[in-house]
Amino acid sequence: MAEAGVHTRRVFSGVQPSGNLHLGNYLGAVKRFVEMQEQDFETIYCMVDLHAITVWQEPKALTAAIRELAAAFMACGLDPTKSILFNQSQVPAHTQLAWIFNCVARMGWMNRMTQFKEKSGKNAEASSLGLYAYPSLMAADILVYHATHVPVGEDQKQHLELTRDIAIKFNNDYDCPGFFPETEPIIEGAATRVMSLRDGSKKMSKSDPSDLSRINLIDDADAIAKKIRKAKTDPEPLPTAAAGLEGRPEARNLVGVYAALSGESVDQVLGEWGGRMFGEFKPALADLAVEMIAPIAGRMRDYLADPAEIDRILGDGADRANAIAQPILEATYDHVGLLRSRRG
Repeated sequence: MAEAGVHTRRVFSGVQPSGNLHLGNYLGAVKRFVEMQEQDFETIYCMVDLHAITVWQEPKALTAAIRELAAAFMACGLDPTKSILFNQSQVPAHTQLAWIFNCVARMGWMNRMTQFKEKSGKNAEASSLGLYAYPSLMAADILVYHATHVPVGEDQKQHLELTRDIAIKFNNDYDCPGFFPETEPIIEGAATRVMSLRDGSKKMSKSDPSDLSRINLIDDADAIAKKIRKAKTDPEPLPTAAAGLEGRPEARNLVGVYAALSGESVDQVLGEWGGRMFGEFKPALADLAVEMIAPIAGRMRDYLADPAEIDRILGDGADRANAIAQPILEATYDHVGLLRSRRG
C-alpha cells in the first residue's frame, strides 16, 4: 500500500495533443520539463488525450496529434529512459480516480473555474460534461502519482489550487492525513507566458488565424527568422531596466522570449540591449531563435517517420506509469471502502 505522508519528489505534467506546438508551449512548458528530468525528481510527462476529447476531435487526427506531441517532446530533449512518457488513455487509473474525485469536489468549486467559462463561452449548456469536469480529471492525473510538484502556466494555476483542495478534503473526509500530497506549483522562468508576435496583449495560440502570430516548432529557419522580423514592436528604444517595459507589451514579450531562449534574466538582456532600437535587437533575437528552435523540426520529422517506435515508447511509458499509479489507486479504494479483488 502507498504510505501516507511519505512522498517521492515527483513531477507530473500533461499537455493536450492538439497539434502545432509553438514557441509558447516550448518556453512555457516543455523546456522546463527537459530541465527537470536532470534534477532531483522523478519526472512523468503525459499526452492528455482524454482531456482533448472534452471537445470534438476527428479520430484519425487525434491519433496523429498524439504521436506528433510525443515526437515534439522527444525532439525538444525529453528522454524516455529518464522520464516516463505516455498517453493518458493507456492508464485507466486516471479515470478511475477522477470518478472518486468527482464525488469529493463540490459544485461550487467547479463553478468558480474560469477556464470553463472562457472555453464554453455564452453557450455553456451545449458544452460537454467532460469539459465541466476537466479540473477533476486533472487533479486525478496529478494525484494518482502522488506528484509533489507540477510545472504550470498561469492559466492552469487555478486548477492546481483545486487539486490541492481535493487532496485536503479527501484526506480529511477519509481520515488519512498526508495520503494525497498538497502538490506545489512550479511557475518560473522569464517567458512562462509567451504572447502573440502580432499583439502583445494576447497569448500565443495555435488558434490565431495569423500564422505570423506564432513560431511553430515545425517551422524551418527561414520561417522563424521571417516571423521575428515581422513581429510587432513600438518605435521606442529598449529600456535599461525591466520597469521600463511596463505599458509596452510587445517589447516585454520579445525581451522575455530572448531571456528564456538565452537562459538570462530580463535585466541581463536589458543590460546588454537597453538603449538600442528594435532594428538591432530583432536580428539578434531571430538568430537566437533559429539556433534554439529550428533543429527541433528536423528531429520531429525523424521521429514521425517511425510511428511504430513512437507507439512502442508510449506503451512502455504507460506500463511504467501504471506501476506507480495502481498501488496508489488501490490504497485510495481501501480508504473509501470500495471492495476490490485481492487476487494475484
